Amino acid sequence: MSERYAVVVGVDGSRESQAALRFALVDAARRGVGVRVVAVYVPPEYWALSYGLTVLPTLDELDRDSEQLARDAVAAVVEVEPRLGGVPIELVTLPGPAAKALIDQSRDADLLVLGHRGRGAFKSAVLGSVGLHCVLHATCPVTIVRPEKVAATVGPAEDARPVFVPIY
Repeated sequence: MSERYAVVVGVDGSRESQAALRFALVDAARRGVGVRVVAVYVPPEYWALSYGLTVLPTLDELDRDSEQLARDAVAAVVEVEPRLGGVPIELVTLPGPAAKALIDQSRDADLLVLGHRGRGAFKSAVLGSVGLHCVLHATCPVTIVRPEKVAATVGPAEDARPVFVPIY
């Protein structure tokens, strides 16, 4: 297995990003390359301006929390599919706008993988703003993954499988 991190995936703790992470690990295992797992957090200034908070988390706290979120996401996928534990992982946590950070982190990658997070009345067909920005501006191919709808009796989100959404 190569130490080249040719697949980049964005994680945010959501069910959609969990499906994207699983897809990225499976794809990287097939290719014999590593995965760069990117967790982007909003800097403290945003919280102060948006919510009027006076006690703000530090950059170190936000970075540590984002790294733990990424580690937990990887651990959850590997727990369900132990064979993916051999894929080299690089964890990257960054402050700032998610789309810009993901595009920057994928400049040397072969593939950028994101979860489908569209919102609104047409959320099954409409791509979220981060995904759309990445599809339009990334320098590598982008795969948008969303979890398959799972019957309530099947179990938690780790039972989800990626479903490909065509982007025209």
